[in-house]
Parts: sequence; C-alpha cells; structure tokens
Amino acid sequence: MSTASFFSDMLQGIADRGRRFLSLGPARNGEADAVGTMQALCETLLSSRGEASGMALAKNILDRWQGFDPEKRRDFMIALLSHFGPDIERLERAIDSYRADPTPKALHEMSMAAEPRRQELIRRLNLAPNGIATLVRMREDLLELKARNPDLEAVDTDFAHLFGSWFNRGFLVLRPISWSTPADILEKIIRYEAVHYIGGDRRCFAFFHPQLADDPLIFVEVALTREMPSNIADLLKEDRAPIRAADATTAVFYSISNCQEGLRGISFGNFLIKQVVEDLRRDLPRLDTFATLSPVPGFADWLSRERRAEASDALSQADRGKLALLDEPDWADQPEIVASIQPNLSAAAGWYFLRARNSSGKVADPVARFHLGNGARLERINFLGDRSERAMRQAHGLMVNYLYKLDDIETNHEAFATRGEVVAAPAIRRLVPADRSPRSLVPVPDILSPDARSSDAPGRKGNKEFTS
Repeated sequence: MSTASFFSDMLQGIADRGRRFLSLGPARNGEADAVGTMQALCETLLSSRGEASGMALAKNILDRWQGFDPEKRRDFMIALLSHFGPDIERLERAIDSYRADPTPKALHEMSMAAEPRRQELIRRLNLAPNGIATLVRMREDLLELKARNPDLEAVDTDFAHLFGSWFNRGFLVLRPISWSTPADILEKIIRYEAVHYIGGDRRCFAFFHPQLADDPLIFVEVALTREMPSNIADLLKEDRAPIRAADATTAVFYSISNCQEGLRGISFGNFLIKQVVEDLRRDLPRLDTFATLSPVPGFADWLSRERRAEASDALSQADRGKLALLDEPDWADQPEIVASIQPNLSAAAGWYFLRARNSSGKVADPVARFHLGNGARLERINFLGDRSERAMRQAHGLMVNYLYKLDDIETNHEAFATRGEVVAAPAIRRLVPADRSPRSLVPVPDILSPDARSSDAPGRKGNKEFTS
C-alpha cells in the first residue's frame, strides 16, 4: 500500500468516527434549503475544534456539494462570496488598534482580520478524505461560473491563493511516463491527449502531487532529434526514421498539457520544463539544444482585428491587400498564394510577438508569455508549421520555436519579467523595423475563446499547450 493510500484510508477512518459522533447524514433529494443547510454546516466547521468531527463535517459538506445540480453549486459559490468574507467588525477594530499603536502584533492582527473567512473554510475542507481532489473540481466549476458572475473573482482569488501553496514545486514529484506506467495513469493521460509513441527517441514526463498520486497535474512530450523542427507533421509522422537517443543533440518539447482545469493559472509548468531539461542532460550528455515547437493560439483573432481596423500600426495598405488572400478557400494548397502571402504573414507575426499587448500591458500571446517568462528566446517563426484544421483556424498554420539556451535563461527571464522585453532572434526582430513604433496601444482581449486556448496537432485530441 502506498503512503498516500494509507494516509487517505486513515483520514477516512477518522472521518467515519466523527460522522457517527455527530450523527451526520447525506443530503436528501429535494431538501428544501440545501444551500442554507450547507451554509450552516460551513459555519459549524469553522467553529469546530475536534479533529474527528472537523473531518466528518468537511466530508459531509463536500459530499453534499458533489450531489448538487449546477444551480445549487452556483448558489453555494455566491454564499461563499456573501457570507464568508472578512469579519468586518474585527477588521475595523484591528485597523483602529494599528493606527493607535502600529506594533508588529497589531499588524499581524490586522492581516489575520483581513483574510476572508472562506480561506480558512477551504483549508478545513481540505482535511476531508480526497478533499484536495474535490476542491480542484470545485474550482473547475468556479472558473466557469465566474465568467457569468464576475463578482465570484474574489472567491476564485482565495482558491488560487491556497492552491499556489498546496501545489508548490516542493510538493510535486516528476515521473517519467512509459508503457510500463500503471494502466490507470496512462488512461488518464490519454484522456487529455492521444499520446504518441513513447520510447526510443520519444519521452514523456509528468508532475504528480502526493495527494493526487495517480492523477497527473501536467505532462510534456519530448522528441529527441538532430535539429530543431519547423513542422509538426514531420515530427509526428508514423513512418519517420527514429534515431538512437544517444545520437540526439536536440530535445524538442512539442506538447505541454495541463491535465487539471481546476488548477488553471497555478504556475508549475515552468518547473516541469526545467526539471525535464536537468533529467535529460544527466541521462544524455550529448544534448546541447532545448527548444519547443509551439502553437500561436491568439494570432488569427488578432490579425483579423487588425485587418478590420480603420487604422493599423501593424499592417500597411499593401499588407492588407496581400493578406486578403487568407480569405480564399484552401489558400494553403495553392503555391502561388502561399509564395505571395508568406512575407506579409511572417511580418505580421513578428509584430504580434514583439509589439501586441493585452489590456494589462503584457505580451498578447499566452503561450509566448509562458515560455518567455521561463527565460526562453523566441527563435523562429514557422510558416505553415501545422496544417491541422484547428491550427489553420487559430493561427493560419503558424507555429514557433522557443529556444531554451541554458546560459541565457536567467538573463532572458529578468529582461521579460522586469522590463517586458521580448527576447527574440535577430531574424525575427528584422521583421519589425525599429522606425515603425506603434502610435497607440490597442489592447488585445485578455480572455481567449476555448478554441483559441488549445492546439491540435494532427491526430491529437484536445492537446493544450500549458499557458499562464
């Protein structure tokens, strides 16, 4: 029996004893005020001092939540917002005390009073057997709900704050995935993506959390090659000639998939790449190049807006005329159009990466933010790098390579994090002349459509390059 399984069974036993002590029963179908009952149980949990009774209450609350229909789940989240914020009276007293005597003790009390009560509630719910797994699913619902109820952002902030601590890199375990990996784990990974052949010059790695021991958080597929690829079809074709891993000089990260929608925005993908690089360098010392072959999920939407705009810093009238060929059906199958449109589309892509910003002033492309924030360099724009239907729809077939040059990672990260500088290869910088400065910032929408957040290479289902 694994340590995680033993610990879970032990918690379950404590919760069962606590349930008998409290005489708790499950939610009844048709209960008149199910959300009101949940709210009362949550208040009881916050005031509880016994460990067994607390675990039992937490389990009962989570069991009831799982039995709720979508409407009740929404009402429960609204109750968390309305009734489990900070204790205002305590906060006002703490503020007055700090103003009168600004000691470290008074500051600590003010900080404690400012914390929403739902944070402590979520901590106590986490004590239930399988509590963390249920809370991750709860946030998955919350992310959908807050799109229609923006006020729920405050509740999501509390979930994200706690998850940022609970899923700290120090708790995560990196495991290689192979066909000898237990079947239940492989099935879960395949549920997120149709994983290709693993073995030889193809590797797969995943992060796991001790309390979700058989449920991967994020995984990456790596191809071992002799050069940096520019086309996903060539990388994945079944009749390719594999090379011996020992002969490889380049490791290509071609698929990064976040398996838990409820952990969206919790950043651990950067640690995944860096840890995989370390493991690969240890096992294959000839590797000297680490790069990605990545999608560009927001490019087509951005370009469409620029083409429709009355005035565009990114596109000249000549550019617009050439790019009108994108409206031709099957343009990518017509060599004359391809040759005509490539310079203009590549130049537009250069502007998109180097100049386009969202309403927060950040680089517009979410995948670019992820890799540039990790210290990668934007190395190459690959025209028609992915001819799949989805890639044509969301990026006009564009893909890019991000280069992780180990000696420059920290410098690149600092340039991006402190100055917002996009570190790019000279060939990409030449696509945007220095004298073409934008007259004004027209922000790109922050939220991409579900389709634009994901990327399919040929033969994949629902592959998502991890973004943050």
